[in-house]
Amino acid sequence: MADEYVRFQSATPDERGHFKGVFGLVNNLARDGRLTAEQNRFRRENNAWYDAAYTDPSTVDPSVYDPAVNAGATAWFKPSASHLIERVAGYLEILAAHDVDCHEVKSTAPGRVVYEDEVQIVVVPHAH
Repeated sequence: MADEYVRFQSATPDERGHFKGVFGLVNNLARDGRLTAEQNRFRRENNAWYDAAYTDPSTVDPSVYDPAVNAGATAWFKPSASHLIERVAGYLEILAAHDVDCHEVKSTAPGRVVYEDEVQIVVVPHAH
C-alpha cells in the first residue's frame, strides 16, 4: 500500500489559485496584527520548534518553491511525521478562532515530488 501524505491547507484558493498551508495562514493573521498575545506567543514558540524539528526544503534546494521552476509547489507531511502533525492542532484552533477554514487533505499521489526527506515531501500538484 502506498504512503498517504497529509497536508493542512486553506479551503479556498488564493488570488494565484494556490491553497495556502496551515503555517502560512496563521503567519498571515500575525502579519495582519489579528492574533491575541497568547496566540502570537503560541505561533512564535511553535514556529521555532518546527524550525528546529525539521529541514526547510528551500535551505537544501532554493528552487523548491521557485514559481518559475516548480509552480504551485506544496509541502506534505509523511505518515511517519506524527510528532510534527500532532502540533498542528494548536494552529487549527487559532484559525478556527478567526473563522479561517483549514482542511486536512490526504493523498497517496499529491503530485510530482521535487523534494523529499524523512518527514516530508514537496510536490508540484498534478494539473487539473
